[in-house]
Amino acid sequence: MIELYYWTTPNGHKITMFLEEAGLPYRIVPVNIGSGDQFKPDFLKIAPNNRIPAIVDHEPAVGGEPISVFESGAILLYLAEKTGKLIPSDLRDRVEVLQWLFWQMGGLGPMAGQNHHFNRYAPEKIPYAVDRYVNETARLYAVLDQRLINREFIAGEYSIADIAAYPWIVPYETQGQNLAEFPNLKRWFETIQARPATVRAYEQAEAFKEQQLDIEKSRSLLFNQSAKTVQR
Repeated sequence: MIELYYWTTPNGHKITMFLEEAGLPYRIVPVNIGSGDQFKPDFLKIAPNNRIPAIVDHEPAVGGEPISVFESGAILLYLAEKTGKLIPSDLRDRVEVLQWLFWQMGGLGPMAGQNHHFNRYAPEKIPYAVDRYVNETARLYAVLDQRLINREFIAGEYSIADIAAYPWIVPYETQGQNLAEFPNLKRWFETIQARPATVRAYEQAEAFKEQQLDIEKSRSLLFNQSAKTVQR
């Protein structure tokens, strides 16, 4: 059994997508980031960066004590290696998957995240910041669009690279993007959107719909953290 510490963010959706694709039994432990659940001591033992998602694997492949993992990319890699699914065994194919997984973790996720922040959550609109991140998000969409020329999925077969990237494309309108300008990405997006496992994963979020963030109430918890937040 996998315990998934989860909230309805793109990074949270990555893990439910994988678990549904792989057919692994799991139990969701909600971590309401708008209420400060991410700072509770029990959660911090698993995820010292006070961010979701995190998992506890109570049946690790090597046996023994449960294994906890935080950071969505690390979780995807751990689960792929545990199950032998959604990651190739061939070295060259595996490298293709891993470099695009890290592309999402180091590029698409952080840049789209800043796009969300300055477009939706910042208390004042800063045109330079908005333009900077909308344009960088568009550049990354174009990189992915080019990659998907003559490819159904990012690294050939459907993999954790696709699962990592997809949830960060879902809010494309919020990011100021038009999928029609990226036809290969659009085709890829719609293909993944229609997968039964993707549908099931996003249905999991419905249970928490009524608890969506009130940004004004949650602003200090989500955006005004500092070293003192960790050191308290």
